[in-house]
Amino acid sequence: MFGLFKKKSPIEKLQAEYKKLMEESFQLSTTDRYASDAKRAEAEEVAKKIETLTQ
Repeated sequence: MFGLFKKKSPIEKLQAEYKKLMEESFQLSTTDRYASDAKRAEAEEVAKKIETLTQ
């Protein structure tokens, strides 16, 4: 309950976005490989942002 109003850090937001993009990529991998690869590329860009913020 006390964490209800806690704000997410920028890294946590990017990690959530990365997870969402990877899940979408996985779902698309069975039907549309090109779209899946595009989502995966977006996720990799987010991963690079996370890496730069953690250093």
